[in-house]
Amino acid sequence: MKNPRKYGKAPYTCVVIHGGPGALGQMAPIARKLSSIRGVLEPFQASSSIEGQIQELQTILKKHGEFPITLIGHSWGAWLSFIFASRYSSSLKRLILIGAGPFEKKYVQHITKTRLSRLNEEEELKLYALEEALEDPHGKDKNKIFSEFGSLMFKIDSFDPLPFNSQELEYRYDIFKSVWQEARELRQSGKLLSMGRSISCPVVAIHGDYDPHPFEGVEKPLSQILKDFRFILLKKCGHYPWIERTKKDIFYEILKKELS
Repeated sequence: MKNPRKYGKAPYTCVVIHGGPGALGQMAPIARKLSSIRGVLEPFQASSSIEGQIQELQTILKKHGEFPITLIGHSWGAWLSFIFASRYSSSLKRLILIGAGPFEKKYVQHITKTRLSRLNEEEELKLYALEEALEDPHGKDKNKIFSEFGSLMFKIDSFDPLPFNSQELEYRYDIFKSVWQEARELRQSGKLLSMGRSISCPVVAIHGDYDPHPFEGVEKPLSQILKDFRFILLKKCGHYPWIERTKKDIFYEILKKELS
């Protein structure tokens, strides 16, 4: 993939950050939609470490973007944007977090419980089989397996989704495994949340109430630590608001208002 992909016309003052880690291309629909009002960059994080991804992003923004920039991060991309903002807050106009994972360990137990409750027996067996295949040290085609895992998660995490074009994505399990281990340790230690003390730009979090990542794990911790924070909860909406049949238009209206 060309890195970064560019949408609309310069100056590029809006940047969308994909999740995963390792789900390259996930934010393309949002980038296309917002390109009617802003020049948008869609960078891809290829590094297998958090520090590497921060440096990748900083290099791309310096070369292709125009400051101050609005960062829009989804899922892991919300965390990466949060970490980036803790270092370079003065370079940002606004930080928008979509479907972020909980910022404190105590909320994590609810995620797996919620997901399992949404599976039938066949899907649950498939989930365990995919997880086992990904953990097999001698296994092959792990990017393909990771893609299948991502498709199953999409179904579990969505309320009423429109058809999803997975061909736009490139799945990288090696990136996921390495970066997620670091990210999990950051949350467990409390360091992830404490980074918010260094963020001075406005922060907006958008979250669906059907998202298995409990919204309380985003709203409560961030409201206590950020200087300028707003939380928007979308009813009957899952982890990917831009693909939800009845909420995508409202979601885009929110984003466009934040960019105006």
